[in-house]
Amino acid sequence: MELVFASNNKNKIKEIQLLLPNSITILSLEDIGCFEEIEENASTIEGNAILKANYVTTKYGHNCFADDSGLEVEILNGKPGVHSARYAGEQRNDADNMDKLLAKLEFVTNRKANFKTVIALNLDGKQTLFTGIIDGIITKEKIGTNGFGYDPLFKPNNCDITFGQFEIEEKARISHRGIAVKQLITYLNNL
Repeated sequence: MELVFASNNKNKIKEIQLLLPNSITILSLEDIGCFEEIEENASTIEGNAILKANYVTTKYGHNCFADDSGLEVEILNGKPGVHSARYAGEQRNDADNMDKLLAKLEFVTNRKANFKTVIALNLDGKQTLFTGIIDGIITKEKIGTNGFGYDPLFKPNNCDITFGQFEIEEKARISHRGIAVKQLITYLNNL
């Protein structure tokens, strides 16, 4: 089976490809000739995943899936959430985003947070959503250089290290994205 993954984020593509069986071939947006930036202006993580999947299906006619993820911090009422990538501005800079979050939480003891991923699958005219959530805490400093986004700040519950310290294969198995992708794989295997 061939599916377009509505992303050009090489890190995400690599993470997801590691989780998928060899029977599923992933094409990136670049692979189908989509070089435009797909606008993510929905007010929810679910909404952005749906927007991206629908864009690819409508404009390019491919079966596809799209994901959107966000870091939801309890004391910040779920922020940065849907704005995680642009938390510190439109430049989408991971270091700036982490610095802003650390500044917001500088004197805060409640550091509970979760990462959430929603995958929207458009397959043969039907749309299905899959959600993965992993709970954890925000550390007081960046630890680790692996991964991307807020990984060096997020320590999953029952773990001694941050996502930034995990090897990519290990993170892919337990992460919010990994949880959602496993649901996607189970669904595809049962077709």
